[in-house]
Amino acid sequence: MNKSVPVEIITPPNVLKHKIGGPLGALDPEAIARAEAALKSLGPQFDAWMDEELERLENARLNAAAAGYDPKSLTDVYARVHDIKGLAGTYEFPLVTRIAHSLCRLIDDEAARATAPKSLILAHLDAIKAAIKRRIRLETDPVGGPLVAELEMRVKEVLPNN
Repeated sequence: MNKSVPVEIITPPNVLKHKIGGPLGALDPEAIARAEAALKSLGPQFDAWMDEELERLENARLNAAAAGYDPKSLTDVYARVHDIKGLAGTYEFPLVTRIAHSLCRLIDDEAARATAPKSLILAHLDAIKAAIKRRIRLETDPVGGPLVAELEMRVKEVLPNN
């Protein structure tokens, strides 16, 4: 019963290449320069925006404290930290990005929130607050760099399979 059936391979046209006006991956250097200039012009507002994010985080922290840092109350803390993780790099706070990333790994889901050491969660939250308030931006900071390295090491010790 081995019947040979002719096979035809159809390759659809790449209309995306036509729509973006060139080969995939080609970027307009002038457009990139304009975007970078626009972002740089917003630089003075970055500190104020980070302060607003910190205020949201502090409110979530207070609510979690009132609830005894149970897994459900830490969900809002996680959401705020996740937002900060995404924004801090853009707002020129790469150190805060790294601290927030470490905390997100620690309390990534409800089961992790239930078992994560409260002291380690609070250490991360205090580090984020201090870095934003004191405008400690870079991982090369003599205090911030070692602090985030220590936090990351503690998270690795707590998380299974890391």
